[in-house]
Amino acid sequence: MAYNLSSEEENKEIARRYKDLLKGAYQTFTSADKKEIRKAFDISLEAHSNQRRKTGEPYIFHPIAVAKIVAYEIGLDTTSIIAALLHDVVEDTEYTIEDIERLFGENVARIVNGLTKISHLKKDKNSSIQAENFRKMLLTLSDDVRVILIKIADRLHNMQTMDAMPADKQIKIASETLYIYAPLAHRLGLYNIKSELENLGLKYTEPEVYNDIAEKITQSTEEQNKYIESFSNIIKESLDKEGFKYYIKGRRKSIYSIRKKMLTQGVTYDEIYDKFAIRIIYQSTLKNEKFDAWKIYSIVTDNFIPNPSRLRDWISQPKSTGYESLHITVMGPKGKWVEVQIRSERMNEIAEKGYAAHYKYKNQNERDSGLDDWLNRIKESLENPDGNAIDFVEDFKLNLYAKEIFVFTPDGDLKALPKNATALDFAFAIHTQVGMHCRGAKINGKLKPISHQLKSGDQVEIITSKNQKPNIGWLDFVVTARARTRIKNILKEDQKKIAEEGKEVLTRKLRHLKIKLSEKVINELVSYFKLKTSLDLFYRMGNGSIDNNQLKDFISKRNNAFVSFFKNRIKRNPNKSATIDNEEIIDKYDSLVFGKEEEQLDYKTSPCCSPIPGDKVFGFITINDGIKIHKKDCPNAISLQSNYAYRIIKAKWIDSTKQEFKAILKIYGADHVGMVNEITQIISKNMNVNIHGLNISGHDGIFEGDITVSVQNQSQLQKLSDSIKKIEGIDTVKRIYKH
Repeated sequence: MAYNLSSEEENKEIARRYKDLLKGAYQTFTSADKKEIRKAFDISLEAHSNQRRKTGEPYIFHPIAVAKIVAYEIGLDTTSIIAALLHDVVEDTEYTIEDIERLFGENVARIVNGLTKISHLKKDKNSSIQAENFRKMLLTLSDDVRVILIKIADRLHNMQTMDAMPADKQIKIASETLYIYAPLAHRLGLYNIKSELENLGLKYTEPEVYNDIAEKITQSTEEQNKYIESFSNIIKESLDKEGFKYYIKGRRKSIYSIRKKMLTQGVTYDEIYDKFAIRIIYQSTLKNEKFDAWKIYSIVTDNFIPNPSRLRDWISQPKSTGYESLHITVMGPKGKWVEVQIRSERMNEIAEKGYAAHYKYKNQNERDSGLDDWLNRIKESLENPDGNAIDFVEDFKLNLYAKEIFVFTPDGDLKALPKNATALDFAFAIHTQVGMHCRGAKINGKLKPISHQLKSGDQVEIITSKNQKPNIGWLDFVVTARARTRIKNILKEDQKKIAEEGKEVLTRKLRHLKIKLSEKVINELVSYFKLKTSLDLFYRMGNGSIDNNQLKDFISKRNNAFVSFFKNRIKRNPNKSATIDNEEIIDKYDSLVFGKEEEQLDYKTSPCCSPIPGDKVFGFITINDGIKIHKKDCPNAISLQSNYAYRIIKAKWIDSTKQEFKAILKIYGADHVGMVNEITQIISKNMNVNIHGLNISGHDGIFEGDITVSVQNQSQLQKLSDSIKKIEGIDTVKRIYKH
């Protein structure tokens, strides 16, 4: 919608938004608070007076909106609201950090300085600098967690108002949001913000998918509301009888969560049964709230049969984010499984506002040990400033979304670890030295290897040996950032020693071949052996994995370097042909074209998502392997678009391909005589495609099978799937990928 307010209307709108900021905030303000907030607003208004947003709106709309998110949705203090109003002042105007400190004191200045530091590298296209920017952002946690919280609020408002931006910027910012900001919001307990960031991220990275699910949700809203009402009516009488003050509401699964479940479980929208949960929020005192939760649990399970394997008790043992709630899944009306979440008003505030709500229920001087523990773990993972920044961000991300398990030490202390953590992860969680010398573990009294995956409730005793030391295989099974960082540091020290010897060996061998070791030669060798760095090259020379014959091959091929120099400029020859039944193929594609000029260039399909003609794709320029094609919904798409935006190249399929591609269909259904014959006839006769493999197994009247076929494009594959679905007894047909 175009922005077209007059100057007078604009001033009224600014005043209205400012009043709205103060009116309904999560916390109450003293007159002194209001005075300071007003001062910050006036300075921000004056400082940004000549700036406009891409939408044409006055820039001040943005800091007010960020401050409102900080005040309403995160529930932070006056200091944070002032910092949010001023968060772009030093970055974009003549004001300095010294000015801010003089006007508002040290705390506000420190937070604004942290936010300014984060912003400095945001426009850099280099992936390693972009990753370094993420690490720098996380380093600010050790100064003041409010910096990250305000940064998340800033990102949320930018995502909410991104329509006016060019499409490539939208994809980059949305990918970055899904890659780091949404996981951070999750880890800080800001579940509402996390969900909105994920939904908006999906809206810009996969708009068609987002709109399709959003439309289906809208269509089913009325039906869901009726269901929640019928469920509530059954238990209301019992809750009222026990004297509970409560309210019941439905919580719909987010669009992003539905999409994620569709992908991970290979199901359609209609096959997801838990699209919403029912939440019972009750009033209670701190002393009685746990007892009341189990009392409500008893009332719910008296009326509906529970699924015992789906009980989640985060009241007795809260998550390390501070989340407390009791989750049960019961068989509700009309034979539908329904998740019921039971929580007090205090628990609900913490669930929605994260750590800020924690502080509301604590004494003025009491620190939240959960937050301190988490910040300490973050600081530990930041201890190695020399490490690769991209590796660091990937390792750090591993622990952001991880579901937790709780295990006991030999003394009975409880440790929280990510799901799938091993005995070795536990050893590093105890102490670095314990992890480095870990050779085994006793799990519940039984001897197990260090790679053994732990389960909630396990009691773990680590066995160490002075002679044990880390090896590269350990990285295959540890999941915590702490363990991975420590192991990599030790291995790097060993690797550096071997690499130093390897460099001397390489210098000597090249001298015999009449070549002097130079930076140019090193780069050529790194490229030839498909390595990443010179350290990798020297290390392989040191441990003997590159021999004399391989070096001689390099020398002979080096003489033809001018020929290979232009190999990536050679255009694809689209002369391949095949006979196609035109009636069966709806869309025809010739080949891939790249960039605005729609050039035909050499490319390879990426094995992680196996794209075929007709799929929506993008090109990724690799260092040693030319252009690789990924589907837009590839599992790696978000990471690539966020970290390597400058290496993404637009790609699309054009008309009339004659090339065939292999695709695998997974089929489920009820078995009957002649089923296999019907399937093969439809594939071979009606669709004019070849079957490369057929593997079908049946058991007790149910069958499943994998069929590998050759198709010309995605449309043909879709038509084939639709035809197979029409066979009597067929339940599901979906495309799968072999990794």
